[in-house]
Amino acid sequence: MSNLYPYLKKYKKHLVLGPIFKLLEAIFELIVPYVMAKLIDEGINNANKTFIFEMGGILVLLSVVGLAAALFCQYVASRCSQGFGTELRNVLFYHINTLSMSKSDEYGVSSMVTRFNSDVNQVQLGVAMLIRLAIRAPFLVIGATVSAIILKPSMCWIFLVAAPLVALVLWLIMSKTLPVYTKNQKKLDRITAIAREDLNGMRVVRAFTEQEREQARFESSTDDYAKSVIAIGRVSALLNPLSFMIINLAIVALLYFGGNKINAGALTQGELIAFINYMMQISLALVVLANVMVLFSKSYASAKRVSELLATQSDVKDNDEEVSEVQDAPMISFKDVYFQYGSGSPALKGLSVDIFKGETVGIIGGTGSGKSTLVNLLPRFYDVSQGSLEIQGVDIKNYPLKQLRSKIGLVPQQAMLFSGSIRSNMLWRKADATEEEIEVALKTAQAYDFVMAKEKGLDSPVQQKGKNFSGGQRQRLSIARALVGNPQILILDDSMSALDFATDLALRRGLSENLPEDTVKIIISQRATSIKDASKIIVLDKGNVVGIGPHDELMRTCDIYQEIYSSQQKTAKELTEDAKNEY
Repeated sequence: MSNLYPYLKKYKKHLVLGPIFKLLEAIFELIVPYVMAKLIDEGINNANKTFIFEMGGILVLLSVVGLAAALFCQYVASRCSQGFGTELRNVLFYHINTLSMSKSDEYGVSSMVTRFNSDVNQVQLGVAMLIRLAIRAPFLVIGATVSAIILKPSMCWIFLVAAPLVALVLWLIMSKTLPVYTKNQKKLDRITAIAREDLNGMRVVRAFTEQEREQARFESSTDDYAKSVIAIGRVSALLNPLSFMIINLAIVALLYFGGNKINAGALTQGELIAFINYMMQISLALVVLANVMVLFSKSYASAKRVSELLATQSDVKDNDEEVSEVQDAPMISFKDVYFQYGSGSPALKGLSVDIFKGETVGIIGGTGSGKSTLVNLLPRFYDVSQGSLEIQGVDIKNYPLKQLRSKIGLVPQQAMLFSGSIRSNMLWRKADATEEEIEVALKTAQAYDFVMAKEKGLDSPVQQKGKNFSGGQRQRLSIARALVGNPQILILDDSMSALDFATDLALRRGLSENLPEDTVKIIISQRATSIKDASKIIVLDKGNVVGIGPHDELMRTCDIYQEIYSSQQKTAKELTEDAKNEY
């Protein structure tokens, strides 16, 4: 967990000053029983009012100074813990965004969200308690024991018996509960994952009337988590009763043996009161220490999870220096490219193809054939497993990610808009895009009319994930966002599936007319008609490249393409007749 320490460095003063002032408070607290003993023995017993007022004034002064020290420590602890938590969240958020997709997939969104929120909060609380209580509680235990020994050595054996017994109880309970906290955080990950799935897929759940099944699944996870927490709670609940039982027995022993010594004249009443106060200080400090240990156990488990995520390094390495491109080389060149996710079978096998400036490339194939995998390699979401991928004669592994991705306008399968306004979404590729550039992009994407029909036009609000737009509108806005700034490579990953044929045709015509002539357009589509006019079409089947060429050539040479195209050309009437013939 050493990778968390650098974020505490700027709070060195807080980490030093806070415990010092808390130590001062503890010292003043330890003086109080001694002053009380003096007040009783020399003031009350002798009816010395002057001495009583003097000792009373000292008690008030000790209380005020102790309160001031405690308040200052509280302020310092808050500044340190909140600042540390804020910086850690910022660093963690940045780090998550630098991870490759393969590393992100290993953790899963739900686990990263839990670590980012719940775990960081727990670590932050641990830092605050470290400053406020980690030194104070042990110091009070040791200080009260030493003070009691100094006050009357003959009575100290009670302290020396009680304190180790409470420490033993504390150790036994911590040894049972500590290993379970990490497991509980993983169970919390599971709860977050189920809740996220069901909230995102709420319409699907309702469409299939599976609310009861999903409720049962969620309750099963929460019940499992609750049982684990309750089991820990049952063990932890023994801490305070057992500790107080030992301390109360010690106080009884103090009263019994102390009373005998008072009768014998070997102990004063004030000294006995001081002993009892010291014992109470020890008992309260041990209980606080026990609770702090529980909290530190949770914080330690959370810190390990946060540290683990921070220590994870992306397998896609970035470069700092911009590369010089070969202008007469193909814009994109796949050279015997293989790719596989983890240890599974290859999702893409032996792809070799050159794509030149100005070409339109269609990619088609069945579900799971590797279409999206192919285009995800271009912006280096993943690195190729074998072979090489070049852009303008340079291996993409040599490109700085910023330079590489600035060339690409990507429209993913699932249209994703961000909360804000239409304008703020349009400025993602080019922050200084002009009104005219945005309007051209909207017109090309066939989104201009419905955007301008809104009362606020480009400044119309966009809700989270663009839920205030239809599926087709979200797709067109996503395409427009990718077009702003005229990328050199435009990737449409099955991003026109929600469009009707007329809009699809108008959009493809707009891409041909409004984009620069040297723009490479890569279109993944389930509709053969959408890529029929492409310069070349790549046909995939279970990761294998089974055909590359223009439409006419593939109709002669590629059986799978012929099957896809022919099946899609059947009219509704023919499909109906086929269905009737089967029966």
